[in-house]
Amino acid sequence: MINSSGDPDDAAVATAAAGAGADVVRGMYGRRLARVDKGAGDFATAADIEAEKAILDVIRSARPDDAVLGEEGGQQGAAEAARQWLVDPLCGTLNYAVGTMLVAVNVALRDGPAAVADPFSGEVFFTDGESAWVRHNGADEPLRPTSATRLVDVNLDPPFPSAPGFRAVNLLARTGFVERFRPRVVSTTLALAWVAAGKRAAYVTDGGDLSGSVHFAAGIALCRAAGCAVTGIDGAPLGRTGRGLVVAADAETHELLMSLIRGTG
Repeated sequence: MINSSGDPDDAAVATAAAGAGADVVRGMYGRRLARVDKGAGDFATAADIEAEKAILDVIRSARPDDAVLGEEGGQQGAAEAARQWLVDPLCGTLNYAVGTMLVAVNVALRDGPAAVADPFSGEVFFTDGESAWVRHNGADEPLRPTSATRLVDVNLDPPFPSAPGFRAVNLLARTGFVERFRPRVVSTTLALAWVAAGKRAAYVTDGGDLSGSVHFAAGIALCRAAGCAVTGIDGAPLGRTGRGLVVAADAETHELLMSLIRGTG
């Protein structure tokens, strides 16, 4: 069900790698896990590390000449390589560490196919770069974004590089926002896959250029392929000078959110 003018096998590699990572995350859930301190209150667990190993095994087996940038292992292979995989083996580590099943496994070929796996629902959301699908119980269905739920995930995690001009928490206090939307705080980029799948109307986060981030690249690729509106918090295209991320199921929802962020709605 993958239709691409590029290499369709890259989508299969992304899907298999994300699935392998999800198997590890699910299998280690509920255990008392060793932690690796990253500073500033951030940490990785043994599940993050083992899931990344499983993902890299799949990529190395299928694409031995490709470079990889991993959340835990860093850069492997030439940074200027023509093909680079971006890997976040467990997005939502804080959730996972306290027994909350809201996490994602993200695998993306830079500017190419990508996959986001939900270890606990069993869903794998994937794109070949042109169309977007979800695989569940062996069946593939196209992703159909919709704003019907009016649920909007707002990432409240630091840092806040756009403050004081923009702080995501302030959006929640705007009368226009709560009149039109129902805020949610999932604290994992699984929420991006949910926008593509119609489970969320939109997602908003502060930040710098997130287009090449191991945390966000797979979700952004999914949303673009599904036809979502994708920009920075300033409404500009994503890129090196980008600021954060606003992803909406449709143009109308995106424009409404932008008016609220600018303070004109």
